[in-house]
Amino acid sequence: MESNRTWITEVVLLGFQVDPALELFLFGFFLLFYSFTLVGNGIILGLICLDSRLHTPMYVFLSHLAIVDMSYASSTVPKMLANLVMHKKVISFAPCILQTFLYLAFAITECLILVVMCCDRYVAICHPLQYTLIMNWRVCTVLASTCWIFSFLLALVHITLILRLPFCGPQKIDHFFCQIMSVFKLACADTGLNQAVLFAGSVLVLVGPLCLVLVSYLRILAAILRIQSGEGRRKAFSTCSSHLCVVGLFFGSAIVMYMVPRSSHSQEQRKILSLFYSLFNPMLNPLIYSLRNAEVKGALKRVLWKQRSM
Repeated sequence: MESNRTWITEVVLLGFQVDPALELFLFGFFLLFYSFTLVGNGIILGLICLDSRLHTPMYVFLSHLAIVDMSYASSTVPKMLANLVMHKKVISFAPCILQTFLYLAFAITECLILVVMCCDRYVAICHPLQYTLIMNWRVCTVLASTCWIFSFLLALVHITLILRLPFCGPQKIDHFFCQIMSVFKLACADTGLNQAVLFAGSVLVLVGPLCLVLVSYLRILAAILRIQSGEGRRKAFSTCSSHLCVVGLFFGSAIVMYMVPRSSHSQEQRKILSLFYSLFNPMLNPLIYSLRNAEVKGALKRVLWKQRSM
């Protein structure tokens, strides 16, 4: 029983070890990016709710992506911002584990939502006549619910395995949040099983879905090239290129983070990678979809016009 005991009660998050003056600059810089993340995704979510023309499967999944991005960033960034202006950069052990759980759950959910969005585009372009039959509201609800439920269950598996470990130090995490691989280093027992399950989970939610996305887009590209109308080809390319940009940014940084051997990157590089897909990527998603999507821009103009006319 003694070997299962958790000995540490709080953890020091070392974060970005820089001069105090630079910490204030980073606080303002990251706060600005976090604000853009919340505002940008909030606008996308609001437009989809308010404009009936966006009540289609594609935008339903996009609304789920916006919710995930806001939750994803909010699971780590507020604590990181607080630590940048506080002298004592600590987090209690229980909130640390909760942060790890939420971060994993939202990261997995984003992977799966992106795959579902790809499937939606595949059906829309390769089987347009059967689109409304295949992607009906029941199917959309089941797909979205499955993404959320599976993600939280898989994250729960990782956390359950972590909580079986005895934690006796060190009490320092060389990161700006309780990233799962950094949490492993707090354990005073063999974490081989945890790392094996993490790698298997990464293959399951990163490599497998990415291969599915690439195969789907090869077939989508072939279908687009067969479209006779130049306007139709342009619209299809615009929609799909937006999704491909988001997929490339997210999956690329996540695969480098979780599947490339540790020796290939220093800890500081890993912090930057983590920052990219936990803060910058959620901020870029609404920009990519709004700047490259005519329907989203049209919905924004209609909402603004209504406000002015009122």
